[in-house]
Amino acid sequence: MRKTNLVLVEGARRDEAPHRWHGTVELAVTRAIDAGFHVGRQVRIGSIPGSVVGYNIAHFGRFAGASYPVLVQTEFGVTKCSLSELAAA
Repeated sequence: MRKTNLVLVEGARRDEAPHRWHGTVELAVTRAIDAGFHVGRQVRIGSIPGSVVGYNIAHFGRFAGASYPVLVQTEFGVTKCSLSELAAA
């Protein structure tokens, strides 16, 4: 599998108050880890093989971490996944 470098992109918050979904994202990431989806774990998204490369901590947007907590590297690039989309390889 081809390796790619991940890049940290500085972002800005929409407001200064803590986001109300913070606990939800944290809970989703914790559930993913507890389910065995640790960094380096080989997984499948349908029939596409990949490996867990990190966790999505985004608090807002179309693919927020509360719904898509796992980052998976595949031959097509890195994608955000929900637990229901993943299976152990």
